Amino acid sequence: MLVPKRAKYRKQMRGTMKGNAYKGTTVSFGEFGLMAEGTAWVTSRQIEAARKAITHYTQRGGRVWIRIFPDKPITKKPPEVRMGSGKGDVYEFVAPVAPGRILFEMGGVTKETAHAALTLASHKLNVKSRIVDREE
Repeated sequence: MLVPKRAKYRKQMRGTMKGNAYKGTTVSFGEFGLMAEGTAWVTSRQIEAARKAITHYTQRGGRVWIRIFPDKPITKKPPEVRMGSGKGDVYEFVAPVAPGRILFEMGGVTKETAHAALTLASHKLNVKSRIVDREE
């Protein structure tokens, strides 16, 4: 799973997610991409499950680029703990995703294979997405 090697601060605030993505919105590396149409926190487990689905379907043919990285720590308090007494421990890492962001890219495979693999990957993610082709 993807986890940052080190962070300046151990815990972060939740923040707000509004508006569209302004970076990572074009297919830059491959020929096909999976673009987010909604706003969500995509966890490192979901990214890994989608990556496995793509590589399994293509039988390790072609190339896959992961365009998001989970660098936001999410805290959670243990069950049955009373309110107060500070913020919980870091539970997982997520990647905040805004509409228009490219999540995965593929290259070196046919259009049908790429569309089928990216469709499988989109089912593993908690954000609505669509498949886009590279615009020359």
